[in-house]
Amino acid sequence: MIDREPPELPRGLALAWGVAADPQRGPKREMSVERIVDAAVELADAEGLGAVSMAAVAAKLGFTPMSLYRYVSAKDDLLLLMQEQATGFPPEEFREHTGWRAKLRALFEAQVLICVRHPWVLSLPITGAPITPSSSAWIDAALEALDGTPLTDEERLAVTLSVAGEARWYGMVLAGYTVQSRSTGMSADEISAQEAALFDRVITAEEFPALRRAVDAGVFLSDSDPFRFAIERVLDGVESYIAGLERGEGHEAPKPWVELDPAEVSGDKRYREAQKAVREAEKALRDARKVERQARREAHERLEREQKGS
Repeated sequence: MIDREPPELPRGLALAWGVAADPQRGPKREMSVERIVDAAVELADAEGLGAVSMAAVAAKLGFTPMSLYRYVSAKDDLLLLMQEQATGFPPEEFREHTGWRAKLRALFEAQVLICVRHPWVLSLPITGAPITPSSSAWIDAALEALDGTPLTDEERLAVTLSVAGEARWYGMVLAGYTVQSRSTGMSADEISAQEAALFDRVITAEEFPALRRAVDAGVFLSDSDPFRFAIERVLDGVESYIAGLERGEGHEAPKPWVELDPAEVSGDKRYREAQKAVREAEKALRDARKVERQARREAHERLEREQKGS
């Protein structure tokens, strides 16, 4: 076996973990990585991620952009540090809850609040496993919540990722409503009513029969919370699985549901062109079926008029 040196931490991660070498400070000793990140987060919270640039952050601090690069050498590093600060660490109170389910629910709710307080976090790309201190702490907290269960280490991580994914999706929707409320002055109920009216206007029983039935049932005006319903059903499933293990049932070893084609991963040009052609053909087919439904409806209406007139 060949011994390999551990990879060197990229500058952004080194800054996040506090192991990066400090720059030689000049006369402006009040400059620091912490102040830069604070200013960037304030900008993003107030104006969105698009307002954040090295020049804008420097201007907010009263320095030149070049002075920032001595502390944060790339915008990607700044974005990583902003995410780290916005994410923070899990609330200690989650440990006060009894049982793995209550603890995971508390962590779920705390993660949703991060998205609402800092909606711009959702615009940051996911480029791999989270390796920063804060992200690691959230994973560690969820794994801790599952201590004492008969789940394997792999299953505990799977549950952790599932809860985090549900929280991100829920947070994305709530953050969207929050941003829209701030920009329009409308309440969440008014936004929901407006959306329901738009659905009612464009969704037809011929083209989207199941969705039309849902619209008529008033699902988009309901007081029920579909996202809390969803996370509770996820936890129900985990609880049922744990109960099966405690009865002596074996662990499942599910295979990946999505197997990526090598051509998909590599971004092969001919493959992309073929996919585009398929999408265009599918769109043409949908359009043709829409015309067909319209023609059928008009034919039925003509037939009814003729029968009434005879």
